[in-house]
Order: sequence, then structure tokens, then C-alpha cells
Amino acid sequence: MILKLTNKDENFYQYMGKFFGSRTVQRQTNDRIFDDNNKTWYLSLENDVVTAFTSVTGNVIKNIYSTNDEHLVEIFKEIKKENNNEIAKSIVTTAYLEIYEKCNFQIEPRQFSKNFVTIYMKKGD
Repeated sequence: MILKLTNKDENFYQYMGKFFGSRTVQRQTNDRIFDDNNKTWYLSLENDVVTAFTSVTGNVIKNIYSTNDEHLVEIFKEIKKENNNEIAKSIVTTAYLEIYEKCNFQIEPRQFSKNFVTIYMKKGD
């Protein structure tokens, strides 16, 4: 099940609170997760437990974390559908590079860091 929330939703911190400042998340993704006001969060739930999430601002992907790759694929499908398969250039963790490829994102060569990569999708890709 995919749940779409913002930090204004009543149950947001019930699901997401433990991920902010988590060293486990930071070690896996080499990224820090913040609950910025302008983000929309897509959460994959299994038995009411978050198994993957992605935050988005407009059509730019911001944060990604997953303990279940297939659930992350489902989140990306939902985000792509809602944005008519158009995702702006997004700097994201390299931790899920194989998943980006599986989801047909365009991937630019690493420019900033070994830990981050730019992905995007043009309408029609």
C-alpha cells in the first residue's frame, strides 16, 4: 500500500518520525532526511510498517530510502504516473542505482560526489 503524506498530516510523524536523524538511514543512503514543509512523501507500507519512502517537491525527487526494492519500484511508478512520466533532474543517493535503472530513469554521470547521482525522466521516455 502506498500512502501519500506531507508533514502537516496528522499521522505523518507516526510513520516517518524514526527516520529523521536516523544513523541507519544515513549509513545506507549517505544522505540525511529532513521533514521540510514543501515535500510530499510517498510511503510504502506493509503491515503498517514503512518499507520504502521517497520525498518529492513538484516533480523533483529529494529523499529515498528502502528496505524492500520492489516497494520502492512501486513508489517510483506512482510518482511517474502522477507526473506524466516527467521527472525533473533530481540529485539522489547512489544507494539505489540499480532501481533507478530498472525504473528507466535517465542517469547522468556522477558530477558532485560518489554518493549522489542525477536522475530524470523526460515525457515519452
